[in-house]
Amino acid sequence: MIPLSVPNFEGNEKKYVDEAIDATWVSTGGAFITRLEENLADFLYAEGVAACQSGTAAIHLSLIDAGVGFGDVVIVPTLTFIAAVNPVRYLGAEPVFMDCDDSLCMDSVKLKEFCEKECVVADGVLRFHGKPVKAVVVVHVFGNLADMESIMEIAEQYRLKVVEDATEALGTFYAEGKYAGKYAGTIGDYGAFSFNGNKIITTGGGGAVTAHHKETVDHMRYLSTQAKDDAQYYVHNEVGYNYRMTNLQAALGVAQLEELPEFIRRKQQNYALYRELLQDCGAVELLGFRKGTASNKWFYSVVLDAQKCGKTVREVIEALQQEGVQSRAIWGLIHRQKPYADAVAYRIERAEYYSERVVNIPCSTNLTAEEIRYVAEKIKLVTG
Repeated sequence: MIPLSVPNFEGNEKKYVDEAIDATWVSTGGAFITRLEENLADFLYAEGVAACQSGTAAIHLSLIDAGVGFGDVVIVPTLTFIAAVNPVRYLGAEPVFMDCDDSLCMDSVKLKEFCEKECVVADGVLRFHGKPVKAVVVVHVFGNLADMESIMEIAEQYRLKVVEDATEALGTFYAEGKYAGKYAGTIGDYGAFSFNGNKIITTGGGGAVTAHHKETVDHMRYLSTQAKDDAQYYVHNEVGYNYRMTNLQAALGVAQLEELPEFIRRKQQNYALYRELLQDCGAVELLGFRKGTASNKWFYSVVLDAQKCGKTVREVIEALQQEGVQSRAIWGLIHRQKPYADAVAYRIERAEYYSERVVNIPCSTNLTAEEIRYVAEKIKLVTG
């Protein structure tokens, strides 16, 4: 079986983890945590980074710092993993679901239209049905970049905080335009990253959060450690969370971050081979990435042509499984999920289209050219 996406440990992972164990610093304190934060900040050219337990925790901390609270409105995508949206409900706020464009990221045209036509500005505050709209959560799907130039213009116009969910886009950056050289997660007010086992680098579980100002990052780090003002005498001046990364996880992360440039190179090389092999397959199209960006190409997606393929996503996945190739459907749209059945969904169209047609195919950094050729061959076989 050729797996969908597995971690790659070919660097200093074991060495650094052993060092953490030998030093007996294995929990939420230790030198590797600081080292990971500093190294990641250097890589992203960010003011600071706080390591935490997950990408979900990073989004939650961002929304708290942004002042989102009970009854507020947060604009979110429907085509993403549900973890990007759940923190909105943790805070008692209400999500409004937005459609995607052909990058699978949030549709900036509909975002602007929603703000102009469905909301009103009162006392300088954008309101939807009388409730203040506080923030936008933008997800960079599969390593693609959302249209951040347009989204940031809208956010600035309406004083909205922007939380970039860059959990799938570590290393992706703008190659041209207003944000040339800026990495995913460093354009909005906050950037959230995930180091889950299937991401481009992993700490097993874990994540990180960044922001434009060091003081903001420090505040989120403080919240992640139970908001301890005096650790010795247990003084806490805010409600905190058990969101700090462990030193063992960070040791793994430091080693993985050393390998990131090579992992990105392989992802891009493998994507190019897939594109070459699938270019004459009329039943599927390998999804591209936004022009003017340099993507980490974390995940590879094929879009089924319903007429030429003649199979559903489920049927293709099951057929590939029989051929020894693991694949995956895209997420179920969140506004259709039971916990969000009562939420507002604004003109969802393209997300419906892609939810019924996208299949993710193997994309691990240790894939061989032979394996990629085999996968491409089997895709042609089961969709032909």
